[in-house]
This record gives sequence, C-alpha cells and structure tokens, in this order.
Amino acid sequence: SSSTLKPTHEIRPLATLTPPSNSRTWQTAPHPSQPIVATACSDRTVRVYSLTSFTLLYNVNDGHKRSVRSVSWKPHVRDQDVLATGSFDASAGIWRRRHAHSASLEKEINAEGDEEEDEDEYQFACILDGHESEIKSLSWSPSGQYLATCSRDKSVWIWEELDEDNFETVAVLQEHDGDVKCVAWHPEEDLLVSASYDDTVRLYREDADDWVQIALITGHKKTVWWAEFEGSGMAKRDFRAQEGLGDAQQKHIEELEKSGPRLATASDDFTVRIWRRKPKERTGGGNDGMPSIIRSSAIDEDWFEEAVLPQRHERAVYAVSWSQKTGMIVSAGSDGKIVIYKERWKDTGDTSQTQDGAQTNGSSTEDAQANGDTAMADGGAPLTEWVVVAELFSAHEVFEINHVVWAARADKGKREGEEVILSTGDDGEVKVWVLDE
Repeated sequence: SSSTLKPTHEIRPLATLTPPSNSRTWQTAPHPSQPIVATACSDRTVRVYSLTSFTLLYNVNDGHKRSVRSVSWKPHVRDQDVLATGSFDASAGIWRRRHAHSASLEKEINAEGDEEEDEDEYQFACILDGHESEIKSLSWSPSGQYLATCSRDKSVWIWEELDEDNFETVAVLQEHDGDVKCVAWHPEEDLLVSASYDDTVRLYREDADDWVQIALITGHKKTVWWAEFEGSGMAKRDFRAQEGLGDAQQKHIEELEKSGPRLATASDDFTVRIWRRKPKERTGGGNDGMPSIIRSSAIDEDWFEEAVLPQRHERAVYAVSWSQKTGMIVSAGSDGKIVIYKERWKDTGDTSQTQDGAQTNGSSTEDAQANGDTAMADGGAPLTEWVVVAELFSAHEVFEINHVVWAARADKGKREGEEVILSTGDDGEVKVWVLDE
C-alpha cells in the first residue's frame, strides 16, 4: 500500500514571522521580486513581513471594514509596490508604497502642499466596488494589465487598469452555481481559472472583446478550494533533463510542451489533482471569410485529468503551490498537515525507487490514485508518477492551515536558488519551513 513509502526529505522549521497576528490569517503572498511577503488577516489588516529578518515591516490598515481574505502583488511595477486586497466587505483595495528615491522626488515637486505624507508607508489608493458579498480571492495577471476577483456572490470579475488608480470592469462572469473560492492566471496567456463550491473548475479567455468560458473541468466530488498553474517552461526542467531518455519519454516531453503549463487543484474531497490541456490539432484553411455571429468553438479547450496525487490528507485541502524552480508541489489544509510531492519517471531502474516498490506496482484505478500515477491522454500507460517526498503533521499544532506557498529563501543561511515554504494558519501565524534531504 502507499503507506509503505517512506518520505525521503524532512520539512524543518526555520522561523515564525514576528509578531504574529492575534487573529486568523488567510493567505501569504510573496512579492514577485523582493524578499517580502504580505499576509491577509481577519483583523482587517495586511501585514508585510521581511523574509530576510522574519519581522514585521508594515501594518497596512484602515482600508477595509471586515477581514482581508486575499492579497496579490502587482508584477512589473517600477519605483513602488502595488498591493491588491480582497475583503469580506465585498470590496477590493489597491495600495501603493512609493520607494524612497521616487518618493523624495515627488516630495520636492509637491513642496508647495502643506500635507506631508509618510513616503514610506502603504497609501490606500482606490477601492473596487461591485461584488455583492465577500471577496474570496484575487489575482493580478502576469502582465499586470488585469486584476481578477471572485466572490461568494458566485461571480468572477475582471478589472483592467487603464491608468494609475483608474480601473474599468471588463467582465462579470457568472458561470458558477456556488461561492467562487479562488481565481488564478496562466503564466503565459491571458487565461483565467476559477474554482468553486459547485465542485467545478472553469477557464475563461477573451473572444472578440468578450470574456467567455472556454473549458469546464469536473472530477472533484466536493468544493474546489484552490487552483494554480504550473510555472512557465517546466516541461524541459528538472528530472526531464536527464541524459539517455527513451523515445516515449522524449515524446511525453514534447506533448507537455504543446499543452503548456498544467493546472493543480485542491478540494474538500481530500484530493489534489493535475489537469492538462489537450493540444489543438492545427488545421489548414481556417475560416472561409464568413463573419461569425456565434462565437467560434475554436476557442474552446479540452482539459483532462492527468494525475491524482497520492492521497495523504484526511480533511479538506485548502491550498497547493507549485514550485517554479523544482516543479514540486506542496499542499496543506484542514488537517494541519503539509505534504510535498515530486514527479518522476516510472521504472527508470533508479535504485532509489526500490524502497517503495509496493507502491508503484498498482494497476487498479484506486491503486493509481494512491500512487499518484499520471493518466495519459491517449490511454497508454503513464510514464511518470507523483510520490510523497515529505510530510509534516500538526504544522500549526491543532489549527487549520489556510494557505501554503513556495518562496525564494532570503535569510543569511540561504543557499543559491533555495526555496522556503510559508504556511499561514488559523492561529494567526505564518511559519517558514525548509525542505531538507
């Protein structure tokens, strides 16, 4: 059985961000380029911590009337940090902190004015209103052009920033039949995913000035709490870069490259699943010049279940994070457990694989699920499998873990390219972990 597998790595505590919040914390977002993180807290604030010293740098408050549920840093911003916050008060907030050198320039320009703003604090820039109830998640697109928000009101909104602090609603998507828990963007395309209490995952993109649903993913038996895409260009990294791969393995890598980044989802059904896009057959000719009033079905996509990760959670899985460096996945949830999974080739004759031989010989679907075997699009035998490399119980003692994410390690003890794991819990704490072999 899968319980015979002995994890090969250890999840070791490195630090707890201090001081912790005295209320439940929901999510922690690493900054895209700096060693700082933002944590969404139930006390209506966002706490910005240093990953170098593990201490609090800023307390961002006075913007929301209820819990801050979600935070997202805007990418590719120069001379300032821009943070979006989503709250149970049904609004999203935009915050800005000008970096000291740009702020001092502004100060000179504004020297006439009497009011002195503390240039080093986060300023509340604008509020985005429209949702009817709690915002559960928000996310900037990789270009920073769009901000997606989702809510208990069953809708997904897409906002476009026309110029600084001027946002326009470009889409209100009402495809879900329940509370929408999570939104996330594809790393290379303006492709948005949402996950919901209605047990489904949906994907959207723009088609002729209109945002439309282009794929519906069913397979989870209960609420889908989280959805996250794999990093860009992972098909050629890590274990796939080995020498001496067979033809089938090379073909598998080519197929993955055609599909592009995969999608991981986490659910109340205790499972983490991996989905992959079926590459489109390129057909010659195209349309015959007839204008189409009905949207083209050519925009629809087919996503299939590639794998169910080894099931180690006994309760709802609230979050997963896909390492952009190693391709490993970390999951956490209601059972207080942190689990790390790694993908590898099956039966490569690697001696390190013999310790869990019992685990990899399963043939039934249930065995495959326990093993985390990947399902091939063409129904052939899976070439890779996911194995659990580390498992940590009671990471936040008796408390639930609401979120988990990989981040670049930034403290004195870091090694080149090393990552840490941040777990955010109901105890108000954000803990920092390292994965040791």
